[in-house]
Amino acid sequence: MPSEVKGLIVGGEFGSLLIREQSGKSFEIGELFIAELVTGSLLLQVVDLLHSSQLSSQQLEHVGGMLLEESDVQLFEEHLRTYVVAKAKTILLIGGKKSENVFSAAPKILPPLFTKVRELFPSDLAFLGNPSSPLQLGFVRSGSRVLTVPILLDGKSVLSHHVLVTGTTGRGKSVFMANLFWHVLNQGYCGMLIFDPHDEYYSRVGGTGICIHPSNARLLYYSVSPIAGGMTLAIPISQLVPHHFDGCMDWTEAQREAMHAAFRLWKKEWISRLLTCETLARVHEQTIAVLQRRLMQLLRIEIGEATKQLLNAEKDNQIQLQCSGIFHPQNGQSTVSDIIRAVTSGKLVIVDTSELSGPTEILLASMLSTMLLEHYKSLSLEQLHASPIASIVLEEAPRVLGKEVLQKGPNIFATIAREGRKFNVGLVAITQLPSLIPRDILANLNTKVLLGTELKSERQAIIESAAQDLSQDERAIASLDKGEAIVTSTFTKFAIPIRVPSFEETSSSARNRAREQRQLFGGMRINS
Repeated sequence: MPSEVKGLIVGGEFGSLLIREQSGKSFEIGELFIAELVTGSLLLQVVDLLHSSQLSSQQLEHVGGMLLEESDVQLFEEHLRTYVVAKAKTILLIGGKKSENVFSAAPKILPPLFTKVRELFPSDLAFLGNPSSPLQLGFVRSGSRVLTVPILLDGKSVLSHHVLVTGTTGRGKSVFMANLFWHVLNQGYCGMLIFDPHDEYYSRVGGTGICIHPSNARLLYYSVSPIAGGMTLAIPISQLVPHHFDGCMDWTEAQREAMHAAFRLWKKEWISRLLTCETLARVHEQTIAVLQRRLMQLLRIEIGEATKQLLNAEKDNQIQLQCSGIFHPQNGQSTVSDIIRAVTSGKLVIVDTSELSGPTEILLASMLSTMLLEHYKSLSLEQLHASPIASIVLEEAPRVLGKEVLQKGPNIFATIAREGRKFNVGLVAITQLPSLIPRDILANLNTKVLLGTELKSERQAIIESAAQDLSQDERAIASLDKGEAIVTSTFTKFAIPIRVPSFEETSSSARNRAREQRQLFGGMRINS
């Protein structure tokens, strides 16, 4: 292996070393180094950079002044007298020979002074391994240098124990998610229910969405206005129950009680009956009137003239509702069951909610997520182990997991965040503002993908809830460029800096490999 020495340890303390930069080299925030020791190799990471010099501060200011005034000044042995020093934290102790199993452990030693540090090479990361249920998140990144080492985590564990994807707008959250969907489609261990409020994942402009995946038979797409290959999103109102409405709007206690009373009285017809009734036992008439107006607005339902005439004639055996949204009296009887069946069989279901209002979108997500969790709860232990993981993808997660939302009462998404992993149901929460999510919910999102985050309050919320100690990484998080991220997880040995390839790179390389395999297979047939 070539020895690309980049610096020398010249001081510091345990967990915070000072490394002098070699002349002609350059250090970067987030760069990974290897320090060779007798007991193995120590993995280090740069967390800060500073200038240092053998000259006093007064001498440096004097030299600077002369240079500023264009004097002809040259320092004798400049590369020895002025240099850059990196502050680095110790990450892992890596041991083992090629003929033995490579191991890694938390470091408990201080490397000797004047220990050389070198670049990180792919062979140094042999301990990362290849899990049986791989989920690729990107490639290892050392500063801005990308190594040809894919980060493969155990997908079953990661997705069932919830994921947070966070970063400022434009830093690559959507690209990361498109790559994640692409890699999950290559496997069969996970089904995903994806709520897409921007309609950006299935087919982008030019048809370059994940619909072009070679395994797109495992991909379903529902929309109010579906494109070719998609299905119409229509839900019968008879399948809605009162607790599906939790979190989608602010309900008073009286309105909640009225909905539950109507459900107990009329069962599947509770919405149509509630919208047309004038009185309900132990419910104030004004509460009914307000509830009717709010439900009709949320569900985009109007009462037909024929129904009004029947009501005036005191006949209530035929109710006609005029529906202009996704909820209908009769349409879409199999939609929900088809979606649940697809997810529980390991397929990806994208639900385009771009044409829905915010409350309607949350109502739909609440309904489908509740029924998905109820399905997994109904399974025996053996059936649960044999079933694929179910992962629910939520854009703009604070809308349903925010502090203000949960103060008004629990909802299905908070329930899944706290209990879903026991039933193999996980969340993928995407947001720019993790500080809006309660700390106990953030702590339950066991894997966090951190893209560039400029706001200090948001970085602090991430650092306080991370699986690894990121207290020294605030500068690294703030300096992340587009497509660069840090992955911190209970299923990784350290917080891994990664580079997320563009979706075009991922899809084109996969299609090229498939084309090469077909050509090779065709050649074999000819030769035979």
